Amino acid sequence: MDADFRTEFVRTPGSLKQYPALVLNADYRPLSYYPLSLWSWQDAVKAAWLHRVDIVAEYDHVVHSPSTQIRVPSVIVLKDFVHPRKRIAFTRFNLFLRDEFRCQYCGAHGDLTFDHVVPRASGGKTSWENVVAACGRCNLHKGARSLTRSGLSLRRPPRAPEPEEVRNLGRKFPPGHLHSSWLDFLYWDAELEA
Repeated sequence: MDADFRTEFVRTPGSLKQYPALVLNADYRPLSYYPLSLWSWQDAVKAAWLHRVDIVAEYDHVVHSPSTQIRVPSVIVLKDFVHPRKRIAFTRFNLFLRDEFRCQYCGAHGDLTFDHVVPRASGGKTSWENVVAACGRCNLHKGARSLTRSGLSLRRPPRAPEPEEVRNLGRKFPPGHLHSSWLDFLYWDAELEA
């Protein structure tokens, strides 16, 4: 019975799942805001042990090996700068982020799909300039018709977003949990209160 408990703890160290590390680029900015660039405590400790990152902040929790003990990192900084992508990949997630997780016809949140502004049946391409986020109701209403025939209008015309624009949009959607040690690094360019 005691061996079973130890095996289960090693497989699922539940208490340590609560200690993710915020990963900052060498310029002290997060690699991404949405999803927030987080590593597991194991990856953060390994990277620190291999001297690939500097530890900026730590949790109070300590992990042990037979010969070493280390406080679990909460904020780490890469030693080598990772250049941001110059082009944003055309993915469903990035499309929803560009459109701020809102239907581009009625502005509704939730239950989103995507819609071709110029229907594919009419020669419309699957591209940044022709695809928008749409709720199921508006997508079904529009169907394979043009905007004019469907009576719908776009909140803003679709276009390919700039990488910095997508990173800034990601900041509008913080995760459900933000550790207090992360706050100084997530909004470093926010206006300070007087």
